[in-house]
Amino acid sequence: MSRLSEAFKNKPIFMPYYPVGYPSLKTSIDVLEALAKNGADLIEVGLSFSDPLADGPVIQKATQIALEKGVTTKQVIAAVAELRKRGVTIPLVLMGYYNPMLAYGLEKFVRDAHEAGADGFIIPDLPPEEAGELAAVLGGMPQITMLAPTTPGERMETIARNAKGFIYLVSVTGVTGARTDIPEGLAELVARVREHTNVPVCVGFGISSPEQAKAVGALADGVIVGTACVKTIGKSTTPVETARIFAMNFATALR
Repeated sequence: MSRLSEAFKNKPIFMPYYPVGYPSLKTSIDVLEALAKNGADLIEVGLSFSDPLADGPVIQKATQIALEKGVTTKQVIAAVAELRKRGVTIPLVLMGYYNPMLAYGLEKFVRDAHEAGADGFIIPDLPPEEAGELAAVLGGMPQITMLAPTTPGERMETIARNAKGFIYLVSVTGVTGARTDIPEGLAELVARVREHTNVPVCVGFGISSPEQAKAVGALADGVIVGTACVKTIGKSTTPVETARIFAMNFATALR
């Protein structure tokens, strides 16, 4: 937890998401390194799955390409280890769906991820009520929980009260994807969540520009940028340089 705690000393933090294996394994590791060394405070390292139910078309396409290139769970964990070897010191949180983790073997998955240098897990399709088997093998590593505008008040309170690391607050209903406006009522939603927890509250889904990130950062402890990050870097002919500039622009906006 020490890297996570350290990251949140200077809030709001910039948290991009990028999947290992897109557009290739080597390029994705170089992209992740560029993000980490040019402004990202924490990175959500994407673990691809064939049925990404929470993701919009941009991330679906990227993760599908990664799968077609043959990226495996083992390679994603190895990518984390490689980033640590390259001197990346910020938190790296593995984000993906539960099925590949089950197929890998939960205890082995957690152990290998920890040894590689991962700092936690975000699993969109694993609600807290069904996370007992994973919780039993997590040790000190956090499963980052997600909340949404539609989460009922009592359930929100329970999840927030037991949260570890930080809370991933989904700003809108629906799947991931860049949007043009900050959702109405976001300030009130963040305030509601903070009533029940002392861990940082980070907002994702729909943030597409540094200007939007700045506006969200005025309300939240962290700003999560997935679709815009994957789309901007993915369409570039110089993805590593684009990643460097992307991270710098968002980090500058948040500072």
